[in-house]
Amino acid sequence: MVSVFRIEGGSPLRGAVAVPGAKNSVLKLMAATLLAPGTSELMNVPDIEDVAIMSELLRRLGCEVNHVGSTITIAVPHRPDHRADYDLVRRMRASICVLGPLLARCGAADVAVPGGDNIGSRGLDMHVDGLRKMGAHVKNEHGYLLAESEGLIGAQVFLDFPSVGATETILMAAVTAQGESIIENAAREPEIIDICMMLVGMGADISGIGSSTLIISGVNSLKPVSHRVVSDRIVAGTWAVAAVMTQGDLTISGVSPQYLALPLEKLQTAGALVESGGDTIRVRMNERAQCVDVVTLPYPGFPTDLQPQFIALNAIGQGAALVTENLFEARFRFVQELARLGADVRTDGHHALIRGREALSGAPVEATDIRAGAGLVLAGLVAQGSTTVYGVSHIDRGYAGFVETLQGLGAKIERVED
Repeated sequence: MVSVFRIEGGSPLRGAVAVPGAKNSVLKLMAATLLAPGTSELMNVPDIEDVAIMSELLRRLGCEVNHVGSTITIAVPHRPDHRADYDLVRRMRASICVLGPLLARCGAADVAVPGGDNIGSRGLDMHVDGLRKMGAHVKNEHGYLLAESEGLIGAQVFLDFPSVGATETILMAAVTAQGESIIENAAREPEIIDICMMLVGMGADISGIGSSTLIISGVNSLKPVSHRVVSDRIVAGTWAVAAVMTQGDLTISGVSPQYLALPLEKLQTAGALVESGGDTIRVRMNERAQCVDVVTLPYPGFPTDLQPQFIALNAIGQGAALVTENLFEARFRFVQELARLGADVRTDGHHALIRGREALSGAPVEATDIRAGAGLVLAGLVAQGSTTVYGVSHIDRGYAGFVETLQGLGAKIERVED
């Protein structure tokens, strides 16, 4: 028996929805607590499967982890274990983020080469090269990255690409390294700002936060911290697209509109009425959307994690649009499933041409990753008849209470065992 989502399309989404903490931040923050012995507290934590996996990983490293409501406390021992085994790491790519803090704390880290979403190759070369420049010895052996150091030394690291993961790994290794480290062409995502602010709260010395150059002056030790996780802009963007696709009216709270500036601009181009202020966004739509072109780029460009949702939007829009994916070469895999619902999508390399249709038709489809799953659910919400979405474990990894939230907004959706 497997869980599936059954959807009856045709109901506009209306109401209010609050956005929880960001999946793409909380997992890295949980790993960062390894840098300081004692008990740290994270608030605004989403109730998603990836948090449960990371919690179990930290427990195996010797930590005591308690999750109550939206708060997690993590008690880190003076000497954590330094081996992250394959059976957990294969389920979630973010597990690699324990590499930097374990190396900094223990002088060694054995981390299985990670798995996670099947959206294309995401090499670890920049992670490894950065750590080597800081004096670490790193090798790939029997499916594990084996790193060791007698003491990390500050270094200047230029990233060939503003990789979020590599920026985080090098940053967490550098905060207690001897001397100064400089990360050039660093990622600038809100989630990078979030981890920087948490590390500063722990006693780290970081300047250039929010820019492409991070300067880290190593300190001798860090202390536990209490920190609120930044809200999930991708979840907020998903709800915004859902409002437009279903011709509904949603008020989305708890997220900074500036972190979604470009996606919201695209929704306005599609014909939506978008109002924002403080930490609230209202999205209304009363007609069929216009198709919009999208080009994914590192932040502040258009986020790749919203690309599938916008392809789904274009599939039922007026006209045609070109979507260009510059980050993950396999992200278009899900359009084969979207085509089962009647979407007209043609791919060529990292381009997808979508010709909008007046209606989609319900069918069985399978999610291949978190965001593809969300895109398929949105398509099911507007398809005629019944849609069954398989592979919902992917969606559970990134969206807390997805079905329950949609039901509260008027969607006809349920989770059933099939």
